[in-house]
Amino acid sequence: MTLKKILLPTVIVIATVLAFNFILANPPEAQRGGAPKTAKIVVETQKLEALQYHVQVESYGVVKPRTQSILVAQVSGQIISIAAQFREGGFFEQGEVLAQIDDRDHLADVKTAQANVLTAQQTLLEEEARAQQAFTDWQRLGNGQQASNLVLRKPQLEAAKAKVLSAQAALEKSQLNLERTKVIAPYAGRVLSKNVDVGQVVSNNSQLAEIYATDKVEIRLPIKNKDLELMDLPEQFRGAGNTPLGSPVLFHSDLVGEQNWQGNLVRTEGAIDTGAQQLYVVAQINDPYKATATNKYPIKIGQYVKAQISGRELSGVLMIPNATIYQGSYVYIVEQGVLKRKDIVIRWQNSQQSIIASGLEFGQQLVLTPLGQVSSGTAVSIKGQDQIRGQEGFKGQEPRNDGAKKSGGANS
Repeated sequence: MTLKKILLPTVIVIATVLAFNFILANPPEAQRGGAPKTAKIVVETQKLEALQYHVQVESYGVVKPRTQSILVAQVSGQIISIAAQFREGGFFEQGEVLAQIDDRDHLADVKTAQANVLTAQQTLLEEEARAQQAFTDWQRLGNGQQASNLVLRKPQLEAAKAKVLSAQAALEKSQLNLERTKVIAPYAGRVLSKNVDVGQVVSNNSQLAEIYATDKVEIRLPIKNKDLELMDLPEQFRGAGNTPLGSPVLFHSDLVGEQNWQGNLVRTEGAIDTGAQQLYVVAQINDPYKATATNKYPIKIGQYVKAQISGRELSGVLMIPNATIYQGSYVYIVEQGVLKRKDIVIRWQNSQQSIIASGLEFGQQLVLTPLGQVSSGTAVSIKGQDQIRGQEGFKGQEPRNDGAKKSGGANS
């Protein structure tokens, strides 16, 4: 019994020491997995190829009349009538009477001038008779001597002729003033503003209205300095008869729905605009008020329009979307699965696309996907290529569940 009491504690102590030593000799190890694979950025790319591109130069301007005039009264008097179309916005034809000034005073002037002409003609006839009589008397009493002009009454005869001419001129002037009591349209046009109405008394040179011709309108367009080399300016290219050949221009306005007009460049201005340091060209629209299916509302003077000017045809150009350009100076391409930043120089640019002068080469893969703060050298995968590779690898493998499905079916 005593021996049993001694051996039991001893066995427990020995077992404890052995277990402690075993634990020390075999510490637990953490089961750690490998580092997770870094997820690649998936980007969409476009292969850069040589393109043929017809440049469309964008500009803008305000519609102005090609011919604009201030209609003035050339005689004095009271306005007794005006035409129905002699109002703001009214259309009129060439030669149409727009306003009538009271002509009674001028009719009286014409009659007075006619009377003066008759009187002068009578005086001339009398003087011609006196001159003929003086010549006859000298032939009879002059003893063969040379008579002076005064004796023959030649100065008096010339004075009588001058009075006839003066009276006739006064008659023509009074008749002209009578005609001017009718204010006649000098061309087919439209009234921009009207300053007078029936019953108003006007004097000579009073401004009656401001009018403009409706056959053509013009738009002054600023051109960027980089766009000049891509355009055929009218001052540089001339056709038969030295007539400038203007490039086609398409005008657009959304003032009332969708409005479009076709025009042409007609000239360039003679100097660079000192304020903007740009050259301005002038485009012209013929017959802008002609009713068409697309333009139900006529063009307005002062209307703002956008213009697309047909430029030159370029071959072998490298063109990229503006959305791929960062800070206007660099883009990203993909080479061997990584991003590379490329600094570029833009030759020409519109609102959507840019022609690249240097920095890129044909055949490179341009990144189309918008990127944030991404460093050059970041590993990427091209959208579409990895999917194709996965599909090719998947074709040579058997689905893993087929065997299980088959065995399950046999068991059932």
